[in-house]
Amino acid sequence: MSVHSTSPQFKENAARALSDTQLQRALGNVKQGFIDKRRKAVENLPEFEALRDSARDIKNHTLRHLDLYLEAYEAKVKASGGQVHFARDAEEARAIVLSLCREANARTVTKGKSMIAEEIGINEHLEANGVTPIETDLGEYIIQLRHELPSHIIAPAVHLNASQVEQDFRRVHKDLDPNRDLSQPVQLLTEARTVLRERFLAADVGITGANFLVAETGTSVIVTNEGNGDLTQILPKTHIVLASIEKVVPTLEDVSQILRVLARSATGQEMSVYTTFSTGPRRSSDADGPENYHVVLIDNGRSAMLGTSFEEMLRCIRCGACMNHCPIYHAVGGHAYGWVYPGPMGAVLTPSLIGVDQAGHLPNASTFCGRCESVCPVRIPLPKLMRHWRDREFEHHLSPATFRSGLAFWGFFAKRPALYRLVTRAAMASLGWAGRSKGRFNWLPLAKGWTKSRDFPAPQGETFQARWKRERGNNA
Repeated sequence: MSVHSTSPQFKENAARALSDTQLQRALGNVKQGFIDKRRKAVENLPEFEALRDSARDIKNHTLRHLDLYLEAYEAKVKASGGQVHFARDAEEARAIVLSLCREANARTVTKGKSMIAEEIGINEHLEANGVTPIETDLGEYIIQLRHELPSHIIAPAVHLNASQVEQDFRRVHKDLDPNRDLSQPVQLLTEARTVLRERFLAADVGITGANFLVAETGTSVIVTNEGNGDLTQILPKTHIVLASIEKVVPTLEDVSQILRVLARSATGQEMSVYTTFSTGPRRSSDADGPENYHVVLIDNGRSAMLGTSFEEMLRCIRCGACMNHCPIYHAVGGHAYGWVYPGPMGAVLTPSLIGVDQAGHLPNASTFCGRCESVCPVRIPLPKLMRHWRDREFEHHLSPATFRSGLAFWGFFAKRPALYRLVTRAAMASLGWAGRSKGRFNWLPLAKGWTKSRDFPAPQGETFQARWKRERGNNA
């Protein structure tokens, strides 16, 4: 783990988020801005479900033969004049990137949006060693000014409003006219573009992530809506690609299929504005491009997931659809999750990378409504994987003692069906009688975790088992 995690404080983080009125207003944009757009994009593509199946199968095949495809990718990158560096963990990755920057005598580095860069904490490491990193994605640039992590993997600053961004620009861009008008979003965008253009031209090294790596050609693929990724990798003399090992896919045909579900799932676009394929350094016939091309392939816990019940998480293509549709994310936002990856995908990936002892609260923050799985473009069974983490947490005695005791108490009765039916009927009758006046309870013994934030409904009618037996009879 390289970036400081507050995942163990998820409950406290969530409580603060729920009481933050500005954040709650901003989170409304997630529901309004993504869900309907995705639905319309999917409805306009009759073969979308078949493409989801194909994307899942491509990723599964690649993961089963990941070593072979990584070797093939490395060979193609070398053949094109580039270099591949393998990093076992975040520390090795940071050291490799810093070494490459020093080799280029870099003072400033421009960066495209990259979640793996956030994961390994590359910005902090470069700054600590005299190299200035500049985020060039607008959302990432804003949160860099605020010293925050992204609150969403495709919309890093979705938790902010225009007024907050204006305040940050006035605070940081002190060399500009203090009387300038920044009341409109287009003015904020223009200012960011003007400031960043100077950074693009001055940068010694450009760092991008990679949505995909193509083994067939040694190509890295980035998907953006701003064009900043292109300027980041074309203008400096050295281009460094940071990618985790599961980003590789076999062929150009494979990546073309997956791209058809990526943008539709993420932002409701048929395709992102820019989809850029880069293969090696500039050739003599090229009009532009870097002189040096390096790819840093980072494991950082991925290989340990292969062959386990969590391998399916490695299919993730970082579209953000799961968090766009998640009622928990809608309520608390991304920062409550406490690390780089929020939402349902973070609830599975974060414990895999930093340990269930550090992130055990995250898979428990789910209603298991299944919306995340229903929209995942590569059909990751996120609720199932969160249940696996709950099982691991329980097996390692990491869940609270009261929770384990409660389950043991329930288990005693569950193993004795006749006694279970008798006790539940008695409990239903007693609670129903006690709550007959209001129809609900605002306090119950042993139920403080529920009643401190919502009422508990008084039971009505018979138990589920009794109704099932009455309606289904011997056919049950």
